[in-house]
Amino acid sequence: MNTINPNKLHHSKWTAVTPRNKEKHFIVTKLLRDEEENVVEVVLEAVHSHRETTLAWQALKDDSTWKMGWK
Repeated sequence: MNTINPNKLHHSKWTAVTPRNKEKHFIVTKLLRDEEENVVEVVLEAVHSHRETTLAWQALKDDSTWKMGWK
């Protein structure tokens, strides 16, 4: 399980364990916050296609799906 500080996710790099559509490497481009300024979701941009995906930041903790950095 990846240990993550949600406030430091901006511009962090991630690798998908099982790539889809040749999209393996991602970078966090935005942090979406609630009214109390807590990070709720992140926007990941695929390096290859520049397609954006929004997901809950807690999903990045799953090391069977995501790896920290570009590997």
